[in-house]
Amino acid sequence: MSLEEAARQLKMAGHDAQVAFDCVGLGDLERAQEHAVTLRAAADAAEVALSRALTDLTPEEAQAEGERAIKALEDA
Repeated sequence: MSLEEAARQLKMAGHDAQVAFDCVGLGDLERAQEHAVTLRAAADAAEVALSRALTDLTPEEAQAEGERAIKALEDA
């Protein structure tokens, strides 16, 4: 997995966290739980990608790859 995938997964987790939060406020606990589960899966996937990057990339490579990842998400 790449840093682009890690960034994408983190963005998805953030979205699911917001939806879960909103659902709690609306009293829709089943939907809140569904989004809490999907945010956890996305966060776990991001953590795997980041752990891999820590072992595979130099700090300079990580910076360049991270910049590319964020740009790619912004362009999408």
